Amino acid sequence: MAFAWLKGHGTENDFVLLPDHDGSVHGDLAPSFVAALCDRRRGLGADGVMRVVRASALGEQSAGEWFMDYRNSDGSVSEMCGNGVRVFALHLVTEGLVDASSPIVIGTRDGDKTVTVDGDTYTVDMGTFTRGDTSKITADGRTWEAHEIHTGNPHAVAFVDRLADAGTLTTEPDYDHAIYPDGVNFEFVVRHNAEHVAMRVHERGSGETRSCGTGACAVAVAAATTDQAERPVTCRVDVPGGTVHVTWTENDRLLLAGPAQIVARGQMEWLA
Repeated sequence: MAFAWLKGHGTENDFVLLPDHDGSVHGDLAPSFVAALCDRRRGLGADGVMRVVRASALGEQSAGEWFMDYRNSDGSVSEMCGNGVRVFALHLVTEGLVDASSPIVIGTRDGDKTVTVDGDTYTVDMGTFTRGDTSKITADGRTWEAHEIHTGNPHAVAFVDRLADAGTLTTEPDYDHAIYPDGVNFEFVVRHNAEHVAMRVHERGSGETRSCGTGACAVAVAAATTDQAERPVTCRVDVPGGTVHVTWTENDRLLLAGPAQIVARGQMEWLA
């Protein structure tokens, strides 16, 4: 199977993009194919795969033309990816598929996301969120109280003294499966002040990654809630791969702002 591909990242959360505009090239995206493509030794290497496809080709309802068909690196389906949607939007802009001077509407499994472009900064209206009760998570033999926050994906946010406290994160932390029946992303967070935090993240289906956009949004909500900050409030979130900013608006929407880059492209004949 021969196909075109691109490689991009948002704060070093990296993705393979597969242009498949009419949905005729990649079919249902077999999990084994996605996992092999993301393998960093025998594939192109990535935290996930995004198929660039028209919403109509997949039968998806969207106010926009384009749909981000996103898969985790193990091939499992994911609802949303905040870093990924910025890279997806950049691809649409650079290929002339959308007009960057107007808001860009992108369909996802978590509904439509609107992206605005200002120079090198891509800002995504991530929509609203929900909060649950606190729970316990355990990593590297230590246990913390975690905030349950859903920002398109489920998250468990724990405040720690040092980011190293989470250990190696080579295995998935322990959590309450009754609270998160579909799995969960884990954020370990150090609070520098009311509007500046740093985090590490273990993503379901991918392991520890250099950044997580929906996770940064969850962290910003947890930090602002803990500090009883008045809205609107903007939080700087430092991740291993860089920095993003999350604004929690007065009407409870989350705006995720950060960079996006396309770093490579090519043609590939899949022989595996």
